[in-house]
Amino acid sequence: MPAKSVKAPRLGAVRESAFLSQRDLAKAAGVSRNTVARMERGEGAQYGTIRKLALALQVEPRELLAPSGA
Repeated sequence: MPAKSVKAPRLGAVRESAFLSQRDLAKAAGVSRNTVARMERGEGAQYGTIRKLALALQVEPRELLAPSGA
């Protein structure tokens, strides 16, 4: 059974508030820049990827999962 895909609609806003480029965030989280870009365009990712990004951004994963504007 494939892993569930989860969207992180606030990823771009949180990344920008941390003054990080997509490349810098990707490097800190151990994912590709393309993964960050795809997620910021609204594509989903496995929850483990979202956890890595949240850790690199020093936020709880739920902060990335909250609807935009929340």
